[in-house]
Amino acid sequence: MTDLPSVTVTIPTHDRPQQVRTAIEAARAQDYAGELEVVVVYDNAEPDLSLQTAPGAERPVRVLRNERTPGLAGARNTATVHANGELVAFCDDDDYWAPTKLRRQVEELHRAPDAEMVTCSILVEYDGRSTPRLAGVDRVTHPMLVRSRMAMLHSSTFVFRRAAMLGDLGLIDEEIPGSQNEDWDILLRAAERGPIVHVDEPLVHVVWGATSFFSRRWDTKIDSSEWMLRRHPAIAADSRAASRLMGQIAFAHACSGNRRDAARWVARTARRNPAEPRWPLAAAVSVWPRAGGTVLNLLHRMGRGV
Repeated sequence: MTDLPSVTVTIPTHDRPQQVRTAIEAARAQDYAGELEVVVVYDNAEPDLSLQTAPGAERPVRVLRNERTPGLAGARNTATVHANGELVAFCDDDDYWAPTKLRRQVEELHRAPDAEMVTCSILVEYDGRSTPRLAGVDRVTHPMLVRSRMAMLHSSTFVFRRAAMLGDLGLIDEEIPGSQNEDWDILLRAAERGPIVHVDEPLVHVVWGATSFFSRRWDTKIDSSEWMLRRHPAIAADSRAASRLMGQIAFAHACSGNRRDAARWVARTARRNPAEPRWPLAAAVSVWPRAGGTVLNLLHRMGRGV
């Protein structure tokens, strides 16, 4: 493969000095033969300028402040706007890539010149255990993403054609509450325009644990999930898809101790799809909210969420 596209790796961060260094090192260590730069964007934190490389360095690292809406979406968009690469690759600051990740994705994207985005599968790292999450497909369509969030399509696997993000596809939506579900939203928008290329190999280590900032932000999970129901009519119109999201909202209310709201969403979920397993789970947790953490820990050990 000749004329390899240049790549900008974008890493939003806040206050995880060791993790962000690991993410940067893994990005710069890719066996990809094309040009590569790393842009680290600090959101609501003082930038660590020691991460920057000297002028003229191979695979340079730049450090910026989030100049857009505070939060993850604004930080990602700041990096994309200032990127020099033809391709923009996302990586969260607590995740890291296998050395072959970019090469494999660019190879597959090269075979699909009309595609605007490529993803790959993941290894979930939790409590000393690694669990692969595979999609079983090499193309991801809009109906697939409506029916399932497809958690293996993690934001740290995303590679976009930068021209698409600055054009008709658009940037990450900065209006999403708490910048949660921003990854699912951009996946749905991209898949509406054409199938997403997928490399079904676990090439990204996704680290779950206490350092995950949003792991217990139930209020934000609720608001962003309701936003997704309003924003994407295809989800609201599909009983399986809508009930899955409603069940997650019910579970979040239950974990927050909001029994009345949990009961309301449990009832809505059960009416929409009696077979949806999340509503009885949410009903049980609403009686004993502390059980929510135990449920999440068990699911995370299997590499899954609610």
